[in-house]
Amino acid sequence: MKAKTIAIAVVAIAVGIQFVPYGKDHTNPPVMSEPQWDSPRTQELFNRACAACHSNETKYPWYSNVAPVSWLLARDVDEGREHFNVSMWGIQKKNEAKDAAKEVREGSMPPWFFLPTHPEARLSSTEKQELISGLEKTFGKEEEEEGEEK
Repeated sequence: MKAKTIAIAVVAIAVGIQFVPYGKDHTNPPVMSEPQWDSPRTQELFNRACAACHSNETKYPWYSNVAPVSWLLARDVDEGREHFNVSMWGIQKKNEAKDAAKEVREGSMPPWFFLPTHPEARLSSTEKQELISGLEKTFGKEEEEEGEEK
């Protein structure tokens, strides 16, 4: 009897959270401005591996309509655009573009949890190097921290 009550509660919660609106608005803001890419190849690689969260051209998959996944996806896109958004180039005050190459080099971007559902974002080692080089040419290199050797 207790297991049945727990199962009913779990189902009720799963259905109930579907009515929370956060993460269900799949409209993209307009593209206001874009950077001058160093090459079409850099732009292509960026679009494959980064643009889903770092541009205003997010393509929302079917599962982005199912909570709590919709909440996580909305949070990731909001945060990605807040830090670095190529669709607001020169307009958005905070744009951490110089960190982009470092994030890719260190394996922080794209994040591990993004790759299983976005296999196109999985870059070969050659593509990864091409993207890093192109990001540095397009946006510059990250400032060296004090105490680091040049």
